Amino acid sequence: MSPGWNWDFEDEPRASRRAPAPAPAREAAGPPPPPSAPQPIDPRARFRRRRLGAAAGLVLLVVVLVLALGGSHHHGAVSSAGTRTPGPHAATLAPPGPDELEREDKGVDSVLGYTPFVKEGGTQGRDVALTFDDGPGPYTPQVLDVLEREHVPATFFVIGQEIHDFGSSTEREIRDGFTIGDHTENHPMMAQLSAHDQHEQLFEQAARIELLGGRKPKLFRPPYGSFNTTTFHLLHQMKMLMVLWSVDTDDYEQPGVETIVKRVIEGAKPGAIFLLHDAGGNREQTVAALPQIIHELRVRGFHLVSVPRLLAEDPPPHGLPLPTSLAGD
Repeated sequence: MSPGWNWDFEDEPRASRRAPAPAPAREAAGPPPPPSAPQPIDPRARFRRRRLGAAAGLVLLVVVLVLALGGSHHHGAVSSAGTRTPGPHAATLAPPGPDELEREDKGVDSVLGYTPFVKEGGTQGRDVALTFDDGPGPYTPQVLDVLEREHVPATFFVIGQEIHDFGSSTEREIRDGFTIGDHTENHPMMAQLSAHDQHEQLFEQAARIELLGGRKPKLFRPPYGSFNTTTFHLLHQMKMLMVLWSVDTDDYEQPGVETIVKRVIEGAKPGAIFLLHDAGGNREQTVAALPQIIHELRVRGFHLVSVPRLLAEDPPPHGLPLPTSLAGD
């Protein structure tokens, strides 16, 4: 783990998450204070940054190929970032094929045609979706182990800067066919940023995913539920759908395994989208709760799918009112 990684930025009282200014004092490290007015960025500097990013991406691809070819006989290795690659007996998901991906893309695009956001799917089937925020992180491999062992698709809303330390987990998510969404570059309050800075938050994260070999994210989840009309405008330009949630487990508060499971089951209904976290703090309780969540949902006849699959099979109804920022800004 990199010593500079702020791994507990989610572990703070709900009041401070929903009311970002003024920032309350915290003993543990928390999210950075609301940004000051953005400074103009020299287009030449931005261009140089893009060129450096592209060069870094090429170097990364070469390194990945070398490691893949040279490490084919060393299964279950531990990376310098502390994430474990699956061993020879690790269960994996079958990645969706081209036809399934096309169907899911059409489902997302169809929903985008009549609403800029979703918080749940329709009610005609029994599909529900598990989603995980704030990764990748130290607990992401354990979450992936459970999901792959149980053959459960899921949707991960990834923070760009965390890929620097835990990129092997994101590579695993891509390789095994999990859906990757955009959770910004460094987890800011989007509603407090200028249009330019909001665009950078969306663009930089998406670029990182593509450099790892993933598909450009079509889904976005706002950190802290913070967004405004500028956010919707940018998402429209980038053809991205905002995905909120119908059930917040508040697992970041570490309320106990039984409580996390109970909150999921109490909120379970057709089309439900569950909010969990695979990073941003200690996620031992989330990892421990996950097998029980999967079992209880299946016992009740629910079908666990990715968000794109949910929207393709049972989209939400038309005429949804636009939501207000969940952060109170």
